[in-house]
Amino acid sequence: MADRSFLDWPFFDDSHRRLAKDLEEWCRSEIEEAEEADVDEACRALVRKLGGGGWLRYCVPAAYGGIHEALDVRSLALIRETLARQSGLADFAFAMQGLGSGTISLFGSEAQKQAYLPAVGRGEKIAAFALTEPVSGSDVASMETEVRENGAGYFVSGAKTYISNGGIADYYVLFARTGEAPGSKGISAFIVDRGTPGLDDSERIDVMAPHPLATLRFDDMALPASALLGERGKGFAQAMATLDVFRTTVGAAALGLARRALDEATQRALSRKLGAGTLADNPITQSKLAEMVLDVDSSALLIYRAAWLRDVKGQRNSREAALAKLHATDSAQSVIDKAVQMFGGLGVTRGVPVERLYREIRALRIYEGASEVQKVVISRVHLAEHRR
Repeated sequence: MADRSFLDWPFFDDSHRRLAKDLEEWCRSEIEEAEEADVDEACRALVRKLGGGGWLRYCVPAAYGGIHEALDVRSLALIRETLARQSGLADFAFAMQGLGSGTISLFGSEAQKQAYLPAVGRGEKIAAFALTEPVSGSDVASMETEVRENGAGYFVSGAKTYISNGGIADYYVLFARTGEAPGSKGISAFIVDRGTPGLDDSERIDVMAPHPLATLRFDDMALPASALLGERGKGFAQAMATLDVFRTTVGAAALGLARRALDEATQRALSRKLGAGTLADNPITQSKLAEMVLDVDSSALLIYRAAWLRDVKGQRNSREAALAKLHATDSAQSVIDKAVQMFGGLGVTRGVPVERLYREIRALRIYEGASEVQKVVISRVHLAEHRR
């Protein structure tokens, strides 16, 4: 059983403690950790199940069927941490409902919010966030997908890749170049419904921890004027604001994976015979476990501080979210690697929990800003503060 004593920290109130307890109990009866042969259908089923359980209501504001008046990052992080300990795919399904609707929650018109957010919260629409491109990757300002105005609306040409929920999403929040100015100032956001003529989301991507991923191609895809999301030319800022909300929760998912690895390693150490005692009696094992505990606790402190700053203090937390994601994802990789080592040959056997965790963690150090990008964010904020 993962340590839950951190819920007594002052970052949380009683509603967060009830959330963590209720979700833990729900996961035990509703979420299975076995990998599915049909990952698309498994993901669809998880979205329906999470919607039926009421957990997706945390992804949308209260005015559209949600729990909180505005998105509560502490709740989102607690949910992702809890789900990730049980199932990486369940965490993925929840996270994409939040990320894929977050820009609409923050910047959408009233009509757009009414059209999409209640259905996202009920698990009736699967959401996706289409930002990454084959060439530009992390350099979002260099995206090439282009939008041309046609009087009544827009035509879109280009491609996106590594798009989570690609191929199964009911809609995509798409970021593309509208050309108001060079670089980041010439990007706008649009809502693209599944089946829009000119959209091809059939090219799937097979990755080490199976999730629905696809490359999207746009061949003069026609969009109505109403598809524009927020203010034209502000898409880059909208994307970054959305990531500021959800980047902390990526760290929380990594923390959930690390907690599960620590639990598995601890049980292994206590039960594995070694000489006259167990693996836990070995000083090297004890040292490794201490390092794992340190990594888990320090990640939790960074994650929930970042969430608290945004929720309670109302501060922009780009620096703190970057610190949380960087440390939590990189240290979770180390924690899981130590757990695999403790299991020996069993640790790399397909289907053993630590082997699954080993495959799940790697992508978290890349998506929503790779570790190297987080270091750039942290250093820029740090230097700017000292220059002032």
